[in-house]
Amino acid sequence: MTFIKPNIKLLLSQKLEQYNHIDFISNDPISVPHKFSQKQDIEIAAFFTAIFSWGNRKNIINSANRFMQLMNNNPYEFILNYQPKKHNTLFAKFAHRTFGYEDCTIFLNFLHYHFKINNEKTLETAFTKHTSKGEINIENALNGFYNYFFSNQIHGNENELRKKHIGAPFKKSACKRINMFLRWMVRHDKHGVDFGLWKNIAPAQLIIPLDVHVLNVAIKLELLPQNAKANWENAVLLTNMLKQLNPKDPVAYDYALFSLGVVEKVK
Repeated sequence: MTFIKPNIKLLLSQKLEQYNHIDFISNDPISVPHKFSQKQDIEIAAFFTAIFSWGNRKNIINSANRFMQLMNNNPYEFILNYQPKKHNTLFAKFAHRTFGYEDCTIFLNFLHYHFKINNEKTLETAFTKHTSKGEINIENALNGFYNYFFSNQIHGNENELRKKHIGAPFKKSACKRINMFLRWMVRHDKHGVDFGLWKNIAPAQLIIPLDVHVLNVAIKLELLPQNAKANWENAVLLTNMLKQLNPKDPVAYDYALFSLGVVEKVK
C-alpha cells in the first residue's frame, strides 16, 4: 500500500479547512439546491444540478436555475403532477451541453415513477434498495440505480432508450456526477455545505467524485499513478488513499482536491 507523504497530508488538511466553508456555496453548483428547504425539493434540485455538472461552473449553475424555473421553482410538486403530453413541451428548447429534450423526458419520467407511482418519499431509496447492510462502498447502489433508472417497467422498450448521463461502475465509469450528488446528500458536518439528508448510506461508503481536475491534482500529489484515467477503479483507489486521512469521511477531501484544481489551477 502506498502511504500519503506527511507534507501532502498537511496540504490536504489545510485546503479542506479552507474550502469546506459556507462561502464555498455561492460560486458552486450546490448553491442551486441550497435555495430550497423541503427535502424532496432539495433532492430533485440537487439531482439535476449534479447531472448538469460538467464544464464551467457558472454555466452549470445557470442551466440548473433555468431548469428549476421550468419546474416553477417547485420541483417536487412538478414531479408529482408531471404529465408528458402536458409538460414536455416546456423543455423542448432546453439544453445543457449534450443533455437535451429527450434526456429531460427520461429524467422527468423516472422521477415521476419513483415519487408518484412508487410513492417513495425520498430519492435515497432508489439507491439503498439495491444494497445490503455492511457493504464497503456504494458500488452495488450505483449499479442498481442505473438499472432501475433505465428499467423497462418505467420507460417501456429500453433498447430504444437514450442511455446517457447516468454512470455505473459495471460500465467502468467513474460516476463523477452521481458520486457528487451522493456526497451532497450523505455528508454532514458543522460547515453546512453538504446537506446530510440521507442516513442509510454512511460517509465512509462514498466514493470520490473523480473528474479531470481531481484526477490531475491526485496524480501531481502522487495519490494516483501517472497513467491513471478517470474510471471507477481509480475513483475507488483514490478514495482508499484518502481513508488514510479520515477513514470515516474520506470524500470530505473532495473540497481540497477539486479546489486545488479548479480554483488554484494546480496541474
